[in-house]
Amino acid sequence: MELTKAQMAKYMDATLLKADATEAQIDELCNEAKDYDTASVCVNPYWVPRAAKDLEGTDVKVCTVIGFPLGANTTATKVFETNDAIDNGADEVDMVINIGELKSGHDDIVLEDIKAVADAAHAKGALLKVIIETALLTEDEKIRATKMTVDAGADYVKTSTGFSTAGATAPDVALMRETVGPDFGVKAAGGIHSLKEAYDMIDAGATRLGVSAHVQILEEME
Repeated sequence: MELTKAQMAKYMDATLLKADATEAQIDELCNEAKDYDTASVCVNPYWVPRAAKDLEGTDVKVCTVIGFPLGANTTATKVFETNDAIDNGADEVDMVINIGELKSGHDDIVLEDIKAVADAAHAKGALLKVIIETALLTEDEKIRATKMTVDAGADYVKTSTGFSTAGATAPDVALMRETVGPDFGVKAAGGIHSLKEAYDMIDAGATRLGVSAHVQILEEME
């Protein structure tokens, strides 16, 4: 698939989730997102009001992260974070599943955790992407988590936080796409630094890319 620069930009959540990100860096991220017209910017919850202000009057969405990066918060905490983030201006939320409970075989707990956040997000008109952290999972766990994401009523399944042992791989994206079918959202994130890697993820079935190297990748298209 050959994309124009504008089309590639609309696959991208321009991302800055580092702990030491400054106000000036958040502003720079939002200015880049406006210049290239990316799908969204993805920032930590504290920076959502700033990003919403920076992006006012554009079609670039504000995305944030919930239960990030470990997923081991209580469901009530994740729901509160979701409501707070959307009230502050977030249009999309990316939550981390309870990875330990998935690996313990407690799928009912994982499903209810996702569903509670999905219900909270959708009640306020926001999208939910569910991070399953593929690097920590077996193939069976990846499939189970992906199916639960669909069953819980989320909008996307997402590979990675970018803060674990590895990021997205094309085979994982392909497995997730095969599991969810043709119409559900699949987001690849973590370790996508070049145009080739971006295309590899899209060709494998990704409909959204979480990237901190958005400028570098888009400039490669010149």
